[in-house]
Amino acid sequence: MHTEQYSIKPTVYKRIEKAKIQGRPFSGSGTTSCRVLESAAQTKAGDGSTNLFIYPGIKFQMADALITNFHLPYSTLLMLVCAFGGYDLVMKAYKEAVKKGYRFYSYGDAMLII
Repeated sequence: MHTEQYSIKPTVYKRIEKAKIQGRPFSGSGTTSCRVLESAAQTKAGDGSTNLFIYPGIKFQMADALITNFHLPYSTLLMLVCAFGGYDLVMKAYKEAVKKGYRFYSYGDAMLII
């Protein structure tokens, strides 16, 4: 699992917290953003790095939705997507994506998981 650097300004973190308190849904745009949001649930605002490995069974604290690409099989990123959307549902979506010729990798088709 690789680490990723991030920076969250205190004013931005306060807006995220306010949205969560008000019960407004909050979305991560990509797996990096999702990992940062979930790390920030522990560390709050500031500069840091995340090596958070998100896998099925983990309870998400910050992200209520996830926009992400279709990731490669057996990757840590696919594990994160399965943790968010549920393994069976994500695998069903992947089978459909393969059947319909969706593109994978970083600049492929994307999905929204709510």
